[in-house]
Amino acid sequence: MGVVSRVHRPSAVRREQRAVRSVIGLALVCATAAAVLTGCSMKEAICGGGEYPVVGVGGTGSACVPNGEEPPGGYTRYPAGKVPEHVDDEWDTYWRTHTVDKDGHTVELPEGR
Repeated sequence: MGVVSRVHRPSAVRREQRAVRSVIGLALVCATAAAVLTGCSMKEAICGGGEYPVVGVGGTGSACVPNGEEPPGGYTRYPAGKVPEHVDDEWDTYWRTHTVDKDGHTVELPEGR
């Protein structure tokens, strides 16, 4: 009688299950990395690419102007260092209660305006 050598070979089902788990794991790692790396960009931008925000003179209105162009009549640039970048950031919130007057001074708006 001959000796039969038995070699353990995982079934095709087990190999397929491992492959599926590997793909799912890789997808989760990629999704997590993307979320971490783009965390800031998840916030809604005040203006789109190639534009900058301007504030309405004497009011709380704002607009976006293409880079390289001057603000339209009735609007002016935000003061340096006080430019809102994302919805609800520090400066976006600030400009809800403040504006720039016709002389270029930052002023607080009366309540209810």
